[in-house]
Amino acid sequence: MTQHVAPDAVDTAHRTIFDAGLVVRREVLGDEYVDAALSRNTGTDGEALQKYVSEFVWGGVWTRPGLERRDRSLITLGILMALGQHAELATHVRAGLKNGLTRNEISEAVIHATAYVGTPAGISAMRVVQDILETELGPLDGQTPDEGDDA
Repeated sequence: MTQHVAPDAVDTAHRTIFDAGLVVRREVLGDEYVDAALSRNTGTDGEALQKYVSEFVWGGVWTRPGLERRDRSLITLGILMALGQHAELATHVRAGLKNGLTRNEISEAVIHATAYVGTPAGISAMRVVQDILETELGPLDGQTPDEGDDA
């Protein structure tokens, strides 16, 4: 026996997950970033991808129980580093700070991932990370990264 799902029920489910994802996406990345991503793609071929990302990445993955946002941020940093996705890495360094990661934890994540993805990827990623950390938190000024966390 074949069961059919009412199209309205599917549309409602998609919309519910999309809405939840948009809330999390805004909380993690900020309204300005999300608004720019959405408006930049409205009426373009990229509009459907933005909806997909909000629904399935942010609504389907980032809303799951089992990991805190800070943990998801650490994992995301390592993955983006391994993939060499530096623009997204910069975005997620900022997001990691919003999610409670410290400067030291972010730096240690890069060092840890370097052991698995290789020195060139690690050095390249650290350039991005250092730029964002200095922009967001200021320079270390001779402190070790963990000493700078209290500043």
